[in-house]
Amino acid sequence: MPEQAARVPAAPVALSTASVYPDPVATAFALGSRLGYDGVEVMVMPDPVSRESGALAALSELHELPIVSIHAPTLLLTQRIWGTDPWTKVDRSMELAQEVGASTVVVHPPFRWQKGYADSFIEGVRARESLSGIAIAIENMFPWRAGQREMLAYLPHWDPVGLDVDHVTLDLSHTATAGSDALDMVEDLGSRLHHLHLADGSGAFRDEHLVPGRGSQPCGEVLETLADNGFDGAVVVEVSTRKLDPTTRSGDLAEALAFARLHLATPH
Repeated sequence: MPEQAARVPAAPVALSTASVYPDPVATAFALGSRLGYDGVEVMVMPDPVSRESGALAALSELHELPIVSIHAPTLLLTQRIWGTDPWTKVDRSMELAQEVGASTVVVHPPFRWQKGYADSFIEGVRARESLSGIAIAIENMFPWRAGQREMLAYLPHWDPVGLDVDHVTLDLSHTATAGSDALDMVEDLGSRLHHLHLADGSGAFRDEHLVPGRGSQPCGEVLETLADNGFDGAVVVEVSTRKLDPTTRSGDLAEALAFARLHLATPH
């Protein structure tokens, strides 16, 4: 039987600036360029460079790495950035994306205490996509747990599979924390799966963002399935390195990139 040739994957593999937190955005661009990533996802964070389009454009040009996406400041950590109104945060993220040439904005579902925002969320996302041409990719989250108790922290839901949205970000650390079946989600989402956060998790209650291959998630199978399906969205490595020294961090991010390249190019 003839050997099957490896494919050249259509999906770019980008590095999230969250992967170098708490180091500045500039570190992510320099490291991504040195390791051979195809682009960068900028998570809007306390680092002022993360929300300054001129500085981001300069970093992108210097390191020859396009900015593929902007992650809106929808974390608890970033709740004060650009004020407290959630739609302002989304709108400012979309403006930033347009200014730096990114085609996607990643947004978490509303927290349950953001009732007015949650009530208008689906309609607001659709209206903004229609007017801007920017994809707003809603990210899967997870229930919050304390002991045996589980709290619904997000509205309309932490799982966007059942939401009436056109673009979804699948995060493989969040599927571990939620206990979701990532491969089922890929199948259920179909063409609505627009963006992938590549990480891993062991199923712990806390969100781990491990290097892919070090947890329980079917990271390789997900990548191979996406490649088989002709996925041409971005694969964004989003792993936690905050407690690592620079050499170990570099090694982990190189390993994550190699993992992505291997499984995107391997026939399923």
